[in-house]
Amino acid sequence: MNETIEIVHDPDEALLAERGVRDWPIWEKEVSRFPWTYDSAEVCYLLEGEVVVTPEGGEPVHIRAGDLVRFPAGMSCQWEIRQPVRKHYSFE
Repeated sequence: MNETIEIVHDPDEALLAERGVRDWPIWEKEVSRFPWTYDSAEVCYLLEGEVVVTPEGGEPVHIRAGDLVRFPAGMSCQWEIRQPVRKHYSFE
């Protein structure tokens, strides 16, 4: 199982269009901290905000507006939202 958070910084519009990102639902959350476990892989594209996601037993990963991110299925982590988040998301 791949436990790595994958990030593409500032992907071009062609990649976003190819994946249909702009048609995905939007999730919003205020500044907060909470634990999370991914039942299935999630891909998201941050429209606004800044987050530090720390996988259980791993190093913190900084995610900002403009990042396309894939979280692996089965990963448990701690979310620390430093600036309110708006993101498109899709489960694989």
